[in-house]
Amino acid sequence: MYDVIIIGMGISGISAAIYAKNSNLNVLIIEENAPGGLLNRINEINNYPGFKKITGPDLSYNLFESIQELNIPYKIDKVIQITLEKEIKIIKTEKEEYRTKNIIIATGRKNRLLNLENELKLLGHGISTCALCDGNLYKDKIIAVVGGGNTALEETLYLSNLASKIYLIHRRDTFRAEPALIDKINKKSNIEILYKSQVTKLIEENKNLSKIEINNEKEIAISALFIFIGFIPNNEFLSNLDILNEEGYIEVNKNYETKINGIYAVGDCIKKEYYQLATAANDGVVASINIIKNSKN
Repeated sequence: MYDVIIIGMGISGISAAIYAKNSNLNVLIIEENAPGGLLNRINEINNYPGFKKITGPDLSYNLFESIQELNIPYKIDKVIQITLEKEIKIIKTEKEEYRTKNIIIATGRKNRLLNLENELKLLGHGISTCALCDGNLYKDKIIAVVGGGNTALEETLYLSNLASKIYLIHRRDTFRAEPALIDKINKKSNIEILYKSQVTKLIEENKNLSKIEINNEKEIAISALFIFIGFIPNNEFLSNLDILNEEGYIEVNKNYETKINGIYAVGDCIKKEYYQLATAANDGVVASINIIKNSKN
């Protein structure tokens, strides 16, 4: 029996784990993929306290080192479902079943896709959601990026140093990103902006993406399409608990507790106003402190 099990090893989950471990709680982290989550897909971070500049993978590794230094146990496994047995929470994974008094859900988000025919089949074959992971594969090639927010423009700037040309495709007539980013984009000679445009068809050749169709009429030959159009929370396994809103995000109170006593949620998987690294770390700390307080009562 654990005092708390944390699902997710991103910055919010690791922050929660550190506080729980330092208060001598019996804690376990369950992570489906790699420590750090979407951090591993970020090329450069320059707004996190303590670092002038750091890559996402480097910050992920630093966080993982904290887990190792404190000897916090973790399992690489996929959570399938959470069920309740009075005050006990039962976590079922693909490999095992765990019992705990408290749960902190820190599963983050995943990239939203375009929902076009052949899209899933072409992931890894010309379609990507990670510039840092796949950018070098398309050095000196012609590529396209879809999106208009901060992430899309940040990733486009990174890719502009690799690709010979980038078509930046945005469905609106103005970007939603920060003015400083927009200014940098406008100064790049190898970026062509296509406003009021949408990708309407993916055309493949030899099982790889070869062209895209814009607004059901114009075809553009490219080697890759990078998609940055927002996120979907990784909360599918919680559908039986009635703690999700219409968008699939978890609803929590000021202590980051759901309507179910002892089940907390933090970071990018919850409904909140700001999705930043610093706020994610804060979420994990607050949730963990409230579990610590309740365990002493």
